[in-house]
Amino acid sequence: MADKSVIALGFFDGVHRGHQELLRTCRTLADEIGCQAAVVTFSSHPDTLVFGKTPALINTPSDRRRLLLHYGMDNVIELPFDREMMQMPWQDFFHMLVEKYHACGLVCGHDFHFGDHGTGNPQILQQACGEIGIPCRVVTEQKIDGVTISSTHIRQLIQQGQMAAAAEFLGHPHILSGEVVKGQQLGRTLGIPTANLCLPQGVVCPKFGVYACKVEIDGRDYPAVTNVGIRPTVSGQGITVEPWILGYEGNLYGRVLCLRMYEFLRSERKFPNLETLKQEIEQNAQQTKAYFAQMKKPDFM
Repeated sequence: MADKSVIALGFFDGVHRGHQELLRTCRTLADEIGCQAAVVTFSSHPDTLVFGKTPALINTPSDRRRLLLHYGMDNVIELPFDREMMQMPWQDFFHMLVEKYHACGLVCGHDFHFGDHGTGNPQILQQACGEIGIPCRVVTEQKIDGVTISSTHIRQLIQQGQMAAAAEFLGHPHILSGEVVKGQQLGRTLGIPTANLCLPQGVVCPKFGVYACKVEIDGRDYPAVTNVGIRPTVSGQGITVEPWILGYEGNLYGRVLCLRMYEFLRSERKFPNLETLKQEIEQNAQQTKAYFAQMKKPDFM
């Protein structure tokens, strides 16, 4: 059944613990049938057309894909959520999954809706699957300490700088990727060279401040003291993400770095001079090293 797939349905922003339960269900069912496990998702958030407002997303499309593959999917299919898709009758969407994408089983969350005006729901999906003799699994609401796991809640935690709490709901550290671009290069003059990343368009901005992060370069993990914000001490312009990658020396211009954000260390603030700023960043570097030295949980990716 190489051309067949059990397909998980959803947008999967953040690929959080609730999504992971759905992906595990998809993987298990696919293994039972003997076929691939795949995801059908959308290249843009449905809210953009449905409600005329796009939420700030937890992940870029590339990071979302990386996470979906990490959690056991063989294939990720991104469909455009355009007006044609929005107005597609649920029956047509269902038949597209079966006929074009060779679904031999479907998995969705308890609150999944599809088709024109969201008329398709899990009960309708189960009935349609039953009529053609393929399995359909519906994953129930997932909670932590009574709080529903949702992308909306996790976005709020990231905006508040609560990375440890966000990681609890995500099931992994928040990841943020961007291309390394040339900055003012002031860090080099201070002995703290940073890689300058532009905040990717459309993603949620973490609370301005300094974070303990990790970054993988050429297969090796490095701790990274990362400032997110506008760099008030040096009159910065625009929001940047600047990791000082501890223990790494090399040219990273033009490369895409994927930061894993673990802990909020302090808020961004304006220092009286560059020397005071340097001393504070060096202290943050020691905090970062100490954080990862005592971390007991298994690392991610």
